[in-house]
Amino acid sequence: MHIIITDGWLAKSQAMHLTGIRLVGLGVLASLLLMLTSVTAYHWVFLEGVRQGWPGFSSVARIVAPKRAETSALYMRENLDAMARKLGEMQARMMQIDSLGERVAGLAGLNPEEFKPAPAGAGGVLVGGRSLSMDALNSAMDDLSQLTGSRVDWLTVVESRLFDQQMQRNLVPTQEPVLGARVGSPFGFRIDPITGKSALHTGLDFPADTGTPIFAAAGGVVIVQDEHHAYGNMIEVDHGNNLITRYAHASRVFVKKGDIIKRGQKIAEVGSTGRSTGPHLHFEVWVAGVVQDPRRFLNAGENLAAAELRAPRKP
Repeated sequence: MHIIITDGWLAKSQAMHLTGIRLVGLGVLASLLLMLTSVTAYHWVFLEGVRQGWPGFSSVARIVAPKRAETSALYMRENLDAMARKLGEMQARMMQIDSLGERVAGLAGLNPEEFKPAPAGAGGVLVGGRSLSMDALNSAMDDLSQLTGSRVDWLTVVESRLFDQQMQRNLVPTQEPVLGARVGSPFGFRIDPITGKSALHTGLDFPADTGTPIFAAAGGVVIVQDEHHAYGNMIEVDHGNNLITRYAHASRVFVKKGDIIKRGQKIAEVGSTGRSTGPHLHFEVWVAGVVQDPRRFLNAGENLAAAELRAPRKP
């Protein structure tokens, strides 16, 4: 194709030769410009006309808008249904938490009904289900949030009670200080093995080989670690509440004054130091400055362990 361009002022003419490729390129460019112009015109003229309320544009908008509104409503409906299903799952989980909390509260010696709000009565004939609205869904979510908060408070109380009980158990000397050892001399009056006269034996004797581990009967703080003329290598542990245990005649000691020890921790080894006729552990329990029979505490620990083994386990 030949195109001749004439300039009258310069009295010149110029010829242009366009091949097929150039024609196609010009056509594509022209199409793109036309599409861009159309889109710009739509956004500027049509949408502006709808916003400004120009005559004739409102009716056209009512024809175009329903399809878009229908699509948006369907999308919103699907999301609300998905959220409603998730809400149902959360409510089911909350029922499981309530069931578990009741069992744990029973272990803590608490009555769940004292902390749980009484459920409101609900029921009736099921006429037909319908999808939740946004307001109804928000209301259900608020109710679930309040219920969750109350359950958290309730379980916090249960946790606190269990923690207190565990601490009390750990601070009461109920564990055998020498595992598997039989009791030699019990608490009370006996014939003293050295003098041969009647005397009060203020603890329990656990005969064992030298070097046998001695374990703390409960957790506490070491307040005495010294060598006594009668008790030999001696340890005293303060468990709080005016409760003290004493371990005597040790061959080796592994703690010092001021140490914080745990229940069942190895603190010494059996020996025959001090006023002793052979290797053994002399174990005492003192409450408010008065010596007690350690057997009462050790028996309480054995009974508690046996009760826990016999207790039925709920699924």
